[in-house]
Amino acid sequence: MKLNGNTLKARVNGKNIQFNEHLKIIANDDAAQSEYAPGVPDANVLDDKSKIDLIERHFAEIMNILGLDLSDDSLKGTPHRVAKMFVKEIFSGLNPDNKPKIRLFENKFNYNQMLVEKDIKLNSYCEHHFVPIIGKVHIGYISNGSVIGLSKINRIVKYYAKRPQLQERLTQQIANELKKVLNTEDVAVVIEATHMCVTMRGVEDENSNTTSSSFHGRFLNNDIKNEFFTYINSSTRLINK
Repeated sequence: MKLNGNTLKARVNGKNIQFNEHLKIIANDDAAQSEYAPGVPDANVLDDKSKIDLIERHFAEIMNILGLDLSDDSLKGTPHRVAKMFVKEIFSGLNPDNKPKIRLFENKFNYNQMLVEKDIKLNSYCEHHFVPIIGKVHIGYISNGSVIGLSKINRIVKYYAKRPQLQERLTQQIANELKKVLNTEDVAVVIEATHMCVTMRGVEDENSNTTSSSFHGRFLNNDIKNEFFTYINSSTRLINK
């Protein structure tokens, strides 16, 4: 990988790739995958190490512009730490290699009622200001012959949350993925979240939160939908006697 003027040239997996100074691919015929939109074609031709190296260099420049002393013991490792965090952690959902492998089980006991998993932890980042979105996700589905391991539902949420997001898009992505893997339209997703771009900046409103939903199949029926809301609003606790 080398920088030539304002163009970065790299050879990855046998392909010559060129980026402009903003690291957008300028010579590639492949279309971007809509599942990962908004994005650029072939966004993942670079391996993680190459991404970390590039982000580290550019984040160091941002810190220099802000007037921070990168020779200070506390700050000199920050560009690398931030770059590694971006690639390996908070934006790891941008890499399709990290998509969870889903295993289904036959619904041998013919359970035909809705299954609800609520209060799934949500940690994401707003794509407008790159600050956190923190909240919880509630999911319901009705089996069409198969059931999914409960932890896999959490992993699907985590995968789509680990990228710069809009809450509306995230809600739809989770619902669409569940419909696809479960082979059913009977899926419901509700997200309740606090956006740091509202609480930390701008109006600095610490009391507001945002709710979004995506209902499909039988969950469009008001009785089924109300049953789902009854479950997610329930405060039932298991008590050890």
